[in-house]
Amino acid sequence: MKAYFLLFLTLFFGGEIFAQSAHKLLRSGDNAYEDENFQGAEERYRKALEEKKTTKGSYNLGNSIYQQKRFDEAIRHYSNAAESAKDNTTKSSAYHNLGNALYAKQDFEESINAYKNALRLDPKDVETKFNLGQAQRQLQIQQQQQQQQQNSDSKEGEQDPDDQEQQQEGEEQQDQQPQEQQQPVGDDQKEQEQQPQPKDLSKEEAEQLLEIMDEEERKVQEKVKKKQSKPSKSSKDW
Repeated sequence: MKAYFLLFLTLFFGGEIFAQSAHKLLRSGDNAYEDENFQGAEERYRKALEEKKTTKGSYNLGNSIYQQKRFDEAIRHYSNAAESAKDNTTKSSAYHNLGNALYAKQDFEESINAYKNALRLDPKDVETKFNLGQAQRQLQIQQQQQQQQQNSDSKEGEQDPDDQEQQQEGEEQQDQQPQEQQQPVGDDQKEQEQQPQPKDLSKEEAEQLLEIMDEEERKVQEKVKKKQSKPSKSSKDW
């Protein structure tokens, strides 16, 4: 009985040591991140996760990898953080940054889904609303440019005025990037600058907002499909 008790103490205090070590590594990673030493931050976050798996570790590791433009890896860590987060603030932030990483890969359809998930958890988030609008716009441009490319063989230099205008708009939009929430998560809550707060939305109003966005997205899809169904003009006169 005595040996069992000592073994329990050893395991208990051993777990506390591991927890303290992981905590120190996370704080060290945060400091490196704030100094824009993203590679150093990544190393510390990875070591912290080896000691103890945490949502904070996954989220902040995703941030440090995102800053190094390794978006596929960042997506995996943001997804893990979103799934494991217990509070809506961290979960919403993880979905927001997941949307940013998908946006960077030009996977606009999936980024839209991520931003919508973030807004369901935090309807007041101005940055996420802005990024959702950007992603929806870029998806429309991307789809129309793809259709333009498909029709290019039959047109042989002839360009629809609508396509030409859309291509020009697409080039103007390329420099616009989504707003980021990339600060490391603090011990108690996300550390970030205060953003302008809009009128609080109720759950019902948030659902209505998302329904409106879905309807706009459906209209875009119908417009693209309608355009795809038009017969392409032949470049030859028979």
